[in-house]
Parts: sequence; structure tokens; C-alpha cells
Amino acid sequence: MTDHAHHGTDPARHPELLAWLAERQAAFPRWAEDAGGVERFDFSPASLDVLDDLLRQTFGTDAEIAAQRREPFVQGAVWYLGEVVCRERGTVWKYEPDTADDQEPAPLFDPADRPGVLDTPCVSLPSEGPERGLYPLNVLRRMLMEKDALGNPIDERLVDALDDDYLDDGFDDDFDEDDEDDA
Repeated sequence: MTDHAHHGTDPARHPELLAWLAERQAAFPRWAEDAGGVERFDFSPASLDVLDDLLRQTFGTDAEIAAQRREPFVQGAVWYLGEVVCRERGTVWKYEPDTADDQEPAPLFDPADRPGVLDTPCVSLPSEGPERGLYPLNVLRRMLMEKDALGNPIDERLVDALDDDYLDDGFDDDFDEDDEDDA
């Protein structure tokens, strides 16, 4: 991961992140209406069950979510989940571009889909870096997975992301470069 101190960009103030957050916030009323009605998405923990059910009706696999990760519906779901976590857990949005040693940093939601490059925003406590963050896109994908990388069954709901120990469960370990190639 790129060292933000080296590049002088605070992960919570990265220009691409701020632009994405403003775009998502402005698009929220239409996204929520298209997703079943603004009244269903009140940023409460219970509203995550509504989003969870909607995602399960829309997508059959985590690969389908990954394939549509730049589409407005998935972008809205990523933002909405992250916003609920921020409001409930006191976290903040962060983005720190990842890069291979010989490449420029990947842009937010990189259209090139470079394997092994992290290009999505996360939410984490203000005192922690993105490496300890919860990546909403990965949470959306994980809820549709049946087994983790070790073959253990997964049975999660989006609301589980609000649990105190969720970040300690190693959920990001389930997404390696092979998964990115399959997405």
C-alpha cells in the first residue's frame, strides 16, 4: 500500500475519495428510490437487512457483485453500507491508493481491474489506517459467498459488519489475487 505520509495525502481527505463521497451522497435519493423507496433506507442497522435482502435478490454470487462494482447500484450499496457503519461505529471513510512497485497508484474503483491492487474506499476508526479498515465492497461480496478460502461455511448478513469483532474475523483474507482474477 502506498505510504500516505510519503505522498502527503491524508487517507480521509484523498481528493478521489472526497469526490466519490460527494457524488454518492448526491445520488443517494435516486438510488434509494430505485432500490425500493427512500423510507426503507434510514441509515439504521435494520435498514441493512433491507439492503441485504435486495442484494441477495439481485445477485447470485460474489463474482456478480465484483463484475458490477462500478455500476450505480453497487456503488450506492457500497456507500450506503459504509455510511451506516460510520454512523453506528464512529468510523470515517478513507482511501489510500494501492500500487505495484513499478506502476502509478490505481484510481478509486480502477476501471483496469488490476489483480491484487486495492482500489476501493474503506471505513475505519479515525486513529487507525486503511489497513485496519472495513471495505464495504468486500463485505457485500462476502455475504454472497458460501465458503471462505479454507472451505469453511459462511453465513453472514450485512448487519454483522456492525459487530465489535467483525474486523478481527479476517474477512479480507478471503479475497486474494486469485479471487480478483475470477471477478
